[in-house]
Amino acid sequence: MKCSVFIATSADGYIATLDGGVDWLHTAGNLDADISNDDMGFHDFMGSVDCMIMGRKCMEMISQMNLTPEQWPYGKMPIYVLSKTLKDAPYNLQGKVEMYSGEIKLLIRTFEEKGYKSAYIDGGFTITSFLNHGLINEIILTKIPVLLGEGTPLFGNVNKKLKLEKTEVKSFKNDFYQVKYGVNYL
Repeated sequence: MKCSVFIATSADGYIATLDGGVDWLHTAGNLDADISNDDMGFHDFMGSVDCMIMGRKCMEMISQMNLTPEQWPYGKMPIYVLSKTLKDAPYNLQGKVEMYSGEIKLLIRTFEEKGYKSAYIDGGFTITSFLNHGLINEIILTKIPVLLGEGTPLFGNVNKKLKLEKTEVKSFKNDFYQVKYGVNYL
């Protein structure tokens, strides 16, 4: 199964402030740029995956957004949330996500047995865990032109050297840029 990351970080590599905030995603860059018709590839990316695995903190952040059904970006895609501590999803996400506390490789095998081909992996700790299991195939990273100075880093401790290759770079009118990498496990 192909496992892909599509995520944004500050220029200094953080995915959230220390309190979990991501408001800076909407206040950084060239705010005068017309990007109303540019989702920076998210729609195409979502069309390329058929399931999603995210971490608990990522789920909690999405839950706090209280998205309406029209705002829900994941459609009817099956979403599993990795958590060793929570057994139930927040009320506003029940029926949209399923909690999972087992082994990552077993979850991937289960998805493969169900016929899924490509998973969207989201959440810093989850991404690092997948990298440490040798499961991430590509990383699509949008860099936001802001320095947070501190916060939650995208990558935790990766247990071995990884080579990022086959680099593709795109820039956007709002001064964001996106890098797509293939992951080579040395």
